[in-house]
Amino acid sequence: MSVELNHTVIPAKDKWQSAKFLSEILALPAGPQWGPFVPIRLTNGVTLDFVDSGGFEHHHYAFLVGDAEFDAALARILAANIDFYADFNLDGRGRINRLYGGRGFYFQDPNGHLFELITQPYGAVPERWTETAVDQPQ
Repeated sequence: MSVELNHTVIPAKDKWQSAKFLSEILALPAGPQWGPFVPIRLTNGVTLDFVDSGGFEHHHYAFLVGDAEFDAALARILAANIDFYADFNLDGRGRINRLYGGRGFYFQDPNGHLFELITQPYGAVPERWTETAVDQPQ
């Protein structure tokens, strides 16, 4: 058997609020509740299982999406007036990056977790966003 990620748990102050926030951006359904978890099933079968938690550190989650899904998610981010950034340090507010020949951006959920959408996987050599390697969303 090969090794695949099956699920990961995302701690939240309110699991339903957090799951619905991300599910609306990604246009994927949240739920139904499974035990203490509210899952979002990604198209590759991995589930993000949101769970209520009293205290937690902020985490980073990156999603590889197609161009059409990227455009649609960015449109939903813009329509909801959610801040987004070109860089993981929250630099380049309101901008996207063009790393690895694709497009990407970062945004935070209500719990402070940092989500990232990219259209190309990371390459073998690290690339870093700079002020000149960015463009405005259309």
